[in-house]
Amino acid sequence: MYSINKLNMYLYTRYERFWHWLQMALIFILLLSGFEVHGSFPFLGFNEAVDVHNAVGLTWLVAFAFFVFWLFTTGEWKQYIPTTKKMFQVILYYSYGIFRGESHPVPKRKEAKHNPLQRLVYLSLAAFLLPVQMLSGFLYWGYNDWTQWGLTWLILDGVAFVHTAGAFAILIFVIVHVYMTTTGHTITSHVRAMITGWEQVEEGEIQEWEKHGDRQPAA
Repeated sequence: MYSINKLNMYLYTRYERFWHWLQMALIFILLLSGFEVHGSFPFLGFNEAVDVHNAVGLTWLVAFAFFVFWLFTTGEWKQYIPTTKKMFQVILYYSYGIFRGESHPVPKRKEAKHNPLQRLVYLSLAAFLLPVQMLSGFLYWGYNDWTQWGLTWLILDGVAFVHTAGAFAILIFVIVHVYMTTTGHTITSHVRAMITGWEQVEEGEIQEWEKHGDRQPAA
């Protein structure tokens, strides 16, 4: 085992924590109502499930727009700049180093909350998967207006397939994400940090590339 010094650091703002738990609740309701619409199980009833799914989906769309606005007005978008530096070390850490009590190769800091692997996953989620899921859901919801919108070239089965595939992809992400919350210095430390904002992080200097991805600092 390795001895690792810890620092108590305020990492997550109130808005970040609010957005995290709001999104978790919205995704949970959308998955439940969506699978019921597909006939996976009975709970609310088909019509009620459709109404709930549509209302929560539109709420998620509006909330996501506010999140994007927050990212760019606060500069937090820099947290998602992808980098390949130490990517292999992070993969090795989660593969076996964590089970040996080794220190994380990229400790969390206020300026760099996500390691290289997280940046890649979260950027893919926020910039691709979620927008595609929301757009396909919105198109499915507005199917009766496709002619008025000039979208007669769209195929309903294709839109439905994309939306369903996206739902399964999000479900897989949620399962992996829940597991990853247990990989802190205690099994509940990451969850507690997303409630209080404070987390114990490993000591270590933050590098410039960790703040801004692979970009080199200006001279």
